Amino acid sequence: MIQELIIFLKNQYFLAIYFVTWLVAVYRYKRYFDTVLKYLPILIIYTFFTELLGYFIKNHADFQFFSDDRYNWHNVIIYNVYQIVTFLFFYWVYWKTLKNKSSKKVIEYGAYLCSLSYLVNTFIQNPLHKQLTYAHAIGSLILVFAIILYFKEKKSEDNPYPQKHNLLYWVSTGLFVFYAFFPFILLSDYFNLSISTQYHLRITLLTFIALMYLLFIVGLLIGKRKAFR
Repeated sequence: MIQELIIFLKNQYFLAIYFVTWLVAVYRYKRYFDTVLKYLPILIIYTFFTELLGYFIKNHADFQFFSDDRYNWHNVIIYNVYQIVTFLFFYWVYWKTLKNKSSKKVIEYGAYLCSLSYLVNTFIQNPLHKQLTYAHAIGSLILVFAIILYFKEKKSEDNPYPQKHNLLYWVSTGLFVFYAFFPFILLSDYFNLSISTQYHLRITLLTFIALMYLLFIVGLLIGKRKAFR
């Protein structure tokens, strides 16, 4: 049992990053409890339990969804659902935050396009057994575009508070770093797995995940309520 726990912690080290980020988010909650990021701790702990469940589905019979031996280790459905929830949450964050009506409308249409892409993608790939690659890529690009709109609006603002104290700015930077790269990983895995293996893209992906959450932590630690937007 102890040996299995050691192996688990070694292979799933990024779970510790999620959990530490969640602890910091809860500890600093009073600094942003009345902002659009008030649900961020819920999303982070949801991420943690999604990864934890994914591990147990893949490695323990008691948690598996399918009785068919060909599919009993498949856990991709929980990641498909997780990604939809994540995209829609952050679309809502930027839609609520941005002041420019045209930008808000773009994000609104982007959310509709993302939702439609997931619906269409289910006819191309079975969401119970396959990652919805195309929809994830489209959702990522829409999120990156929403973040660019946010950065553009922030740049034009006359704000007396430095951006280093703005939690949403740090969160946006972390999201941009990860999701600008994420679609290329997905598509390389889907079309040519050898490229992903040759260039160790999974390790790169985990590195970007770690960087994203470290940026979240920095923002949570140094963010101030008055600078938020």
